[in-house]
Amino acid sequence: MQTISIILADAQYLTRLGLRQLFESIATFRVVSEAGNEEELVMQLQRHQPQVVILDYNQPGCFSRQTVEEIKRVAPAVKVLVISEDDEKSAIYEVLERGVSSFLTKTCGEEEIIDAVNATARGQKFFCTKVLDYLLEKSFAKEDNCAPTPLTPREIEIVQLVAKGLIAKEIADVLNLSPHTVYTHRKKIMKKLKLSTSSELVLYAVHKGIVENL
Repeated sequence: MQTISIILADAQYLTRLGLRQLFESIATFRVVSEAGNEEELVMQLQRHQPQVVILDYNQPGCFSRQTVEEIKRVAPAVKVLVISEDDEKSAIYEVLERGVSSFLTKTCGEEEIIDAVNATARGQKFFCTKVLDYLLEKSFAKEDNCAPTPLTPREIEIVQLVAKGLIAKEIADVLNLSPHTVYTHRKKIMKKLKLSTSSELVLYAVHKGIVENL
């Protein structure tokens, strides 16, 4: 049985302790290290190269929004799951653009945390309801909710697969297309929807009911 290796990056000892105790009860989760500040985190990333880092970036003097970029610099393949008390919409959107895969608040329960870790390790995005509502409000506040989606059935298929975390080659295999064709479709989709990032595309898909809450 393949395990998911995790580093806990949180300045609060009790938070790290609680998460460790939760994960130790799950056979497929393995906490390989903990870090109370960014310097410790960088050292542990270099040593362990985990699949998932669970981070609270909103801890001045210990972790910040820039910590996400530092994680990606040291360990480009690692997936970042944020569990934070931060409820500032602009800050949440910013860290997602810096490379965060998933975002929960510290009010989320055990089941949601477990689901988020599993989804993040698979390369999927996972937002709790509160965070998703914030992002949808910010991204689509001016959009006419009654307007039909302008996407073709093929484009909708591609959006659904992008939302699942698949890369162009994997999408091409699923749909029996060439990677070049997938890239072309994706470019047209982004232009048609006036979007610039994958995160915005996923939010659009959720907002329009193309995919369920991830």
